[in-house]
Amino acid sequence: MSTFLSERAKSIKPSATLAVSAHAAQLRAQGKNIISLSAGEPDFDTPAHIKSAAIEAINKGQTKYTAVDGTLELKQAIINKFKRENSLTYEANQILVSCGAKHSLYNIFQATLNPDDEIIIPAPFWASYPDMAKLSGAVPIIIKTTIDNNFKIDAYSLEKAISEKTRMFLLNSPSNPSGSNYTKSELREISEVLLQHPKILVVTDDIYEHIFWGSETFANIINACEKLYERTIVVNGVSKAYSMTGWRIGYTGGPEKIIKEMKKIQSQSTSNPNSIAQAAAVSALNEKQDFIKDCVNTFKERHDFLIDALRKIDGISVLKSEGTFYSFPDMSNIISRFKSISNDVELAQFFLDKAEVAMVPGSAFGVPGCMRISFATSMKNIKEGVKRIKNAL
Repeated sequence: MSTFLSERAKSIKPSATLAVSAHAAQLRAQGKNIISLSAGEPDFDTPAHIKSAAIEAINKGQTKYTAVDGTLELKQAIINKFKRENSLTYEANQILVSCGAKHSLYNIFQATLNPDDEIIIPAPFWASYPDMAKLSGAVPIIIKTTIDNNFKIDAYSLEKAISEKTRMFLLNSPSNPSGSNYTKSELREISEVLLQHPKILVVTDDIYEHIFWGSETFANIINACEKLYERTIVVNGVSKAYSMTGWRIGYTGGPEKIIKEMKKIQSQSTSNPNSIAQAAAVSALNEKQDFIKDCVNTFKERHDFLIDALRKIDGISVLKSEGTFYSFPDMSNIISRFKSISNDVELAQFFLDKAEVAMVPGSAFGVPGCMRISFATSMKNIKEGVKRIKNAL
């Protein structure tokens, strides 16, 4: 009997991060006192003025279909944001609003990648990148990094990964899961390689742009090399900066011809993003930004405590993050101490069973032996979580 399942569906894995969060919630529902350090979203509420804008939109009857690529008001807010914060200039036909940055990336892959095309993705990577690429028929080419090089690639490793089949290079900075950020100088070196390969489309995932405390001002690859503007797509959204993960609004800025094809694909899938969420996103982008600074200060305080506490645990090596709300400690030395634990997936299960602490194994992000720890939770939970991890060892 047929299973009615496509080979495409069977070839991809479910989201590891969502799976861990769901498992932790299930155990909590059973009465277990689970400390979840796996969350991929801010623990703050959406700012009041943004929620008010959504309520006002409902009361005004803004509940109908909008243009597939987003309302003109929101697209203008995005254009203004790009100009104000990133010194990037776009026209309305270069902007596409989608149902989250994840949807934006999916549209990009579907619009630009053909079967057997290669997409270069540095590891550690956001867990969804490779599988979304596979859904388009493309082949993910992973550049490995380690804690010794700050989980960052260099020009040499990029050049080595490029082949005749390479059609896309995807970079996420600040990085989920490592918290590492590429400096403008490092981006220039990478750009020099890309300039030698004009058939490669560049995608920069800037979703953690605002959750950043590095020594330099945030810069993406176009800021480092304006010559790449014509073949770079910038991905961003309101989820992380404004604590609007459930509102599902992401956006892209890029070449008009590619945006047009992405819009066509979106028109045959989700059509327009939620009209009420779009109105809320206008408020998020156009109005006061104080909320972000307050959140970043809180994340930085939690980060500093977490890094200091983890470094006091024998067997853990960890770098300071420069942004996001993640730490990515190397726990391979701990794995080697346990005869009953052979990899980071088993280690994550060990901590969940013995310490009742949920974390996401690094293999989900392409770096086995590490563990992603989220500090998008209260300081109380972070302190208790680290205490339990230490006691379990």
